[in-house]
Amino acid sequence: MKKLILASASPRRKELLSMLNIPFIIETSDVEEVMEQNLQSSEIVIKLAEEKAIDVSNKFPNAVVIGADTIVTYNDKKLGKPTSKEDAFAMLKMLSGKTHEVFTGVSIINEGKSSSFYQCTKITFSELSDQEIIDYINTNEPMDKAGSYGIQGYGGTFVEKIDGDYYSVVGLPINKVKKKLRELNF
Repeated sequence: MKKLILASASPRRKELLSMLNIPFIIETSDVEEVMEQNLQSSEIVIKLAEEKAIDVSNKFPNAVVIGADTIVTYNDKKLGKPTSKEDAFAMLKMLSGKTHEVFTGVSIINEGKSSSFYQCTKITFSELSDQEIIDYINTNEPMDKAGSYGIQGYGGTFVEKIDGDYYSVVGLPINKVKKKLRELNF
């Protein structure tokens, strides 16, 4: 059987892929994550997922490689990981009491061919006080997460409603990944 590689340093993606009970290794990509604001959110996450998967696939051409990327979108504004605590505050303040979208793109490369897709999930936050936002930022949880929150952690307490795939918001739409891997006999 071919080697399966997850092209991501995300502990959340590692945990999700582990749910499939398929042996895999992690090999991080050297691709710089640049969001081209002129592209649609779905195009951005697929492009970044493909770039990551291709980068790792070039090093391991005989392996099956999974690349993924996640961004948060509110009113056509694309939110990646915060660059500072102030940036995190601004993002969380913007999302407070509103519905936003989380896009996760996945690219699976096998024998030089890529299969790419994305998942979009709508998340509604409760109204957050400035103090709630500050307290959350002080946990440091938001600092490495798209949109400045982690649904699987303390940030999940802000979620009033979810419409779509929870695991996609965490970072990997595991149901779709499972189906694609099954097509590749994993």
